[in-house]
Amino acid sequence: MKFSNRAIFYPVVLGLLVCQTVLGQGLPTTVPENVGMSSERLKRIDTVMQDHVDRQQIPGMVTLVARKGRMVHYESFGKMDVETGKPMSKDAMFRIASMSKALTSTAIMILYEEGHFLLSDPVSKFIPEFKNPQVIVPTSSGDSYTLEPAKREITIRNLLNHTSGITYGSGLHADLYKKAGMTVGLTPTNGTIGEMIKKLGGIPLICNPGEELNYGMSIDVLGYLVEVVSGQSFDEFITERLFLPLGMKDTHFILPREKLPRLTSLYALKPRGGFTKDRIDPSYLCTQNYFSGGAGLVSTASDYMRFAQMILNNGELDGVRILGRKTVELMSTNSIGDLYAPFRPNSGDKYGYGFGIRTERGEFDELESLGILGWDGAFYTRFWIDPKEELIGVFMSQMNGYWDKELITKFRVLTYQAIVD
Repeated sequence: MKFSNRAIFYPVVLGLLVCQTVLGQGLPTTVPENVGMSSERLKRIDTVMQDHVDRQQIPGMVTLVARKGRMVHYESFGKMDVETGKPMSKDAMFRIASMSKALTSTAIMILYEEGHFLLSDPVSKFIPEFKNPQVIVPTSSGDSYTLEPAKREITIRNLLNHTSGITYGSGLHADLYKKAGMTVGLTPTNGTIGEMIKKLGGIPLICNPGEELNYGMSIDVLGYLVEVVSGQSFDEFITERLFLPLGMKDTHFILPREKLPRLTSLYALKPRGGFTKDRIDPSYLCTQNYFSGGAGLVSTASDYMRFAQMILNNGELDGVRILGRKTVELMSTNSIGDLYAPFRPNSGDKYGYGFGIRTERGEFDELESLGILGWDGAFYTRFWIDPKEELIGVFMSQMNGYWDKELITKFRVLTYQAIVD
């Protein structure tokens, strides 16, 4: 089933564009004390973030905190570009990598609510290349494998919660993914997501669907599924049905060239201190046609805050409803049973549809509520949503291969310790 809602939607889009200057500025601000937080205690975020910048642990970042629908902390630190000394700005744009996954999952759930499929449907119903999958069976030595037919097909649910058997090309998958030319969407990529996913459909799975959690290109498959079901490019669909309605005016697959100066430079940390700048020309983002639903979006802290607030509000923001309450409830509860994310038995984390969920105290537990939702991105970004405290945190930075989880965790601790009521 294909459809196009452009004729109905464009008048709405035009109206939204008129008021984007209002909707696109994050959320309303308030004095922290008005929502049960301490201004003095929130200043500790500034002290710790600036200390990491001063010690050259990170070039810069933007941090944003909201409670009860109001922003109480919104600050930028350090540099957008170290070489030129360009200061970090609050409206800086970041490559959000895997934080794209929650947005793509939401796009799929929009179509789910319209009755185009069930989560139990096999993906091969829409993308035939995934019909009759095979599974890798390691030999006793562990360095080779045989193939056998999978016990079942991959369902849309398996894609949403990473139990499809699709990976990012690690372990026994490495050579198969390399030969097929698989890419995760973090660097310039030729062709389209459809062409890539059709090749992916012919690669054997690392396990039978539903039996293991394996982080990988499952959400990229969902991005192409949006195209197949809607009849639109994924870029068009997610812009018209999610970004514009929410006033997310700075979230893009194709970055408008006039916004390129707002894109933060990407760095790696040198072993002996200082930073190495990524050599890839970021202007490819202005012309790309490869829409990686798992990793390809550019956004701002304030834009992502609007998305997170919509989820916290059970699918609605500023009178615009994106999802129904029951759909958000489904997305934000454990869908993987006794399996764990991020794939460690003592982590305390489960996975819903688009979000990791802290369901119990575990090795990553700090000062937080059980039931928080969130995820990170490979370039050192993170968001979380706490339904119990009506709290959202967004951390944006641009570090390649830098996963000092301590800083992001400290940001979360510093946020929670500021709650006084």
